[in-house]
Amino acid sequence: MTSTPQSDRQPPTSSPIPIIDFSAWYTATDPSAKLQVARELISACQDPGFVYIINHGVSQDLLDQAFATAKKLFDLPMESKMLAPHPDGPDIHRGYSRPGLEKVSQYMDGDEKVGEELRNVGDVKESYEIGSEECPNQYNVWLPEDVFPGFRDFTTKFFWHCNEAAQEILRAIAVGLGLEDSEFLIKYHTGHNNQLRLLHYPPVPAEDLEQGKAARISAHTDWGSITMLFQDSCGGLEVEDKDGKFVPATPIPGACVMNVGDLLMRWSNDKLKSTLHRVTLPPLSDSYDTSSGKRMTRARYSIPYFVSPDPFARVECLPACVDEKHPVKYEPIVQDDYRKMRAKVQYKKSDSGAAPVAVAG
Repeated sequence: MTSTPQSDRQPPTSSPIPIIDFSAWYTATDPSAKLQVARELISACQDPGFVYIINHGVSQDLLDQAFATAKKLFDLPMESKMLAPHPDGPDIHRGYSRPGLEKVSQYMDGDEKVGEELRNVGDVKESYEIGSEECPNQYNVWLPEDVFPGFRDFTTKFFWHCNEAAQEILRAIAVGLGLEDSEFLIKYHTGHNNQLRLLHYPPVPAEDLEQGKAARISAHTDWGSITMLFQDSCGGLEVEDKDGKFVPATPIPGACVMNVGDLLMRWSNDKLKSTLHRVTLPPLSDSYDTSSGKRMTRARYSIPYFVSPDPFARVECLPACVDEKHPVKYEPIVQDDYRKMRAKVQYKKSDSGAAPVAVAG
């Protein structure tokens, strides 16, 4: 796999998800030109809360290498991948998660019985989570170097390249919101609490997804500030529109799909929208394999980069987003407290497939 498996597909003309060329933000010398890009970004973050960003700052060569790395990782034998298992329970979100280990949902009350019921329909995916080596409450779980030479070095480099692009997007959001300090959000986002996720959705019978016997990722919102998603050409990502219907986020070559997370929505007092989204059946016929006589989904690869405030950052409504018609809607909350609330049923405690890991690397 030498290049990102993308095609020249474009989103449907009826798609509510706009496209923004971010090159104008990088090249503008006139503040008014930057403001124009920032306002376009804010408009997209208000409705639908999702936007395609092209010329986002992460090079195509680097993305090609990232997708090739992901495929090589997930092609390893299971026993090799399990040398870096996701630690037991939901507290540490790093390392390799085998298919069925994680259950993504919108449920956040933490009731174990509800969690078990949700797990009756397993998520058919596997993932590998990577963060900063300097995150104070999360440690990385690395494969041995001889199992995948260069994996740690490349993914670390890629992690910080994504952070550079993410911080420019956060600056644009601050400008678009009318904050006096364009660096305001950067002060809460050093990058050390971000998370790089390599994702693989193996082929699955289409009828299993159609009949609710299996899932890829159920409808949910993201927990952090923003997410940057790089996806292959397979399709399957869907976003809820203002009418409550899910519409495809059709892959666009070279673009990232950026969306607002829960904490940025809280910061903006709901001015910006954290939107439900899911991964389900691809809408396009060439995303299926029928050679076995069954309609099988083609394997899907995606790389989300989750941008979160630092663990102990206090998130409270921005004064610029509060007025007489829009009073404060949320009490202040610390990022790590919100993360723990959302993560309670994501990973089952004491799962035999995810033994505790003592070596962080």
